[in-house]
Amino acid sequence: MGNFAKVFRELRTKSGLTQQEMADKLDISRSSIGMYENGEREPGFELLETIADYFNVDMNYLLGKKDSSQQREQGYYLDEDARDMAQFLFDNPEYKVLLDATRKTKKEDILFVKEMIDRINSGRK
Repeated sequence: MGNFAKVFRELRTKSGLTQQEMADKLDISRSSIGMYENGEREPGFELLETIADYFNVDMNYLLGKKDSSQQREQGYYLDEDARDMAQFLFDNPEYKVLLDATRKTKKEDILFVKEMIDRINSGRK
């Protein structure tokens, strides 16, 4: 995977995160972080995507296929408030029901989210 181990460690340390803090944010074990940083293990595609999104970098940069000057200039969200809210949702997975209908989601929860979206949409007309 190229320089993933080096790039990942660099991004984590520049962010001021310990391995445990990074593990908590990604919902994986601290030992997995250590193995990734030592090149003993490679994350799967979905986790790579999550890491790239977390650090706001291109996956190719994360994999060591692009240099740092080619990192994303701007995040996925153009609106700063939307970006902050997306980060809040990432950091607080208990709010995930707003974006992801998992197997544990109750019908009432889905209907509540639908009602919220309907209210937002009706205000735009």
